[in-house]
Amino acid sequence: MNRGVESAREEKGEFRQLLSYNIPGYAGGILFAAVLDHFGLQRSGLGQWLVRTLSGEGESLFEGAFAVRQRVRRASASMAEAYGWGKLAGMAVPWVIDWASRTLGVNVYGAGGFYIPYFYALSDQIGANVSGFLFLRRQEGTVAGAASRYARDPVMLASLAVILLVPVGLLLARVAGFSPTTQLNTAFETIAANLCWVPPVVGWLAERRESREGNPPVE
Repeated sequence: MNRGVESAREEKGEFRQLLSYNIPGYAGGILFAAVLDHFGLQRSGLGQWLVRTLSGEGESLFEGAFAVRQRVRRASASMAEAYGWGKLAGMAVPWVIDWASRTLGVNVYGAGGFYIPYFYALSDQIGANVSGFLFLRRQEGTVAGAASRYARDPVMLASLAVILLVPVGLLLARVAGFSPTTQLNTAFETIAANLCWVPPVVGWLAERRESREGNPPVE
């Protein structure tokens, strides 16, 4: 049995677990934003950091815990686990970008600050994409082999599409006049950009299709 078939069998059902981790983060971000707005902290920088972290990265904490649990269990390495490690590794990047931007005087509420919610929403996704490619590289043994499998992997392609398309949407929304001047707007903007649920959905649908067909895909 080749490595691709073994990997597909091992990770069956794991992407469904990853998908379930998005909802608590979204709910926590909205709830916390509503509390901050109620107490008049609509433009609190610390508040926005917490709201964006929950709304854009809340699921990364759970997905990182999933990856740790897989290692503790000594489960076979899988794409879903690599995805979780990558998301955990990418969490701190937007914190640095956000506070550096504020220190440098960037208007974080204007069109020029569109990249801040992008990194909160998707820096972990970028990490997951890189981690997924490294996982394929370890399995295939060569960069060319990893690139070939990457180009045929629906989860990795969905992840790449999200990474490339979301900043365009954020910039257009800011240019059109949207501004996160309340914490709820901050939460909604980050949640709208946080399409990290798309790749796990694609992976879950692929798992369901393979189950119906009775055979995992041959890599």
